[in-house]
Amino acid sequence: MARFKRILLKLSGESLMGTQNYGIDPERLADYARQIKEVHDMGVQIGIVIGGGNIFRGLSGSQKGFDRVKGDQMGMCATVINSLALSSALGAIGVGNKVLTAIRMEPIGEFYNKWKAIEAMEAGLVCIFSAGTGSPYFTTDTGSSLRGIEIEADVMLKGTRVDGVYTADPEKDPTAVKFSEITYKEVLERGLRVMDLTAICMCQDNNLPIYVFNMDVVGNLKRVIDGEDIGTLVHN
Repeated sequence: MARFKRILLKLSGESLMGTQNYGIDPERLADYARQIKEVHDMGVQIGIVIGGGNIFRGLSGSQKGFDRVKGDQMGMCATVINSLALSSALGAIGVGNKVLTAIRMEPIGEFYNKWKAIEAMEAGLVCIFSAGTGSPYFTTDTGSSLRGIEIEADVMLKGTRVDGVYTADPEKDPTAVKFSEITYKEVLERGLRVMDLTAICMCQDNNLPIYVFNMDVVGNLKRVIDGEDIGTLVHN
């Protein structure tokens, strides 16, 4: 029995690099597609937002001289490239899907609206939401919070390269302690970098829980859906 009926899965663009320094690792992409298929086959309705940091990140671009608005627009295009790659990988293993974009890009993807997305998910398609919010100065974290709230997801599953939320960065501090669950209030008070501040506040205000887990371990997505305690639940 699936733990959730409808999920918003947030994937990191950087994770798509796999062992590479840039771009998309075909093996990592295929691993993600297979994990998503496992959950889709359980009858879970799936919406996905994927970042673009493996190709271009707007904020870092602005620090190197790019205009911030144009840099963010380049980052939106990077998320579209990743979304198309994931769409292709899912299609190759028989998972029907639809790419929806926050800015008009027909025929690359359909222009996003809530009702079109929900109708598609209820019909059994995986929906991939690309181009962030469609506006500059917002991250894909905020884009995933927005989409998760709009599609009335039961939870946002944030797939990262760490297995949850810690008191400090576990990759830098070996004494960091993992939380099995934590409130939004405590995340904000401790200044923990679960997601950016705007995204956290949106989830808190709209009562959308976040479950942080390591997506790079094959099979972990299904373990989360099965109810295994392998990550950290962030909630009100």
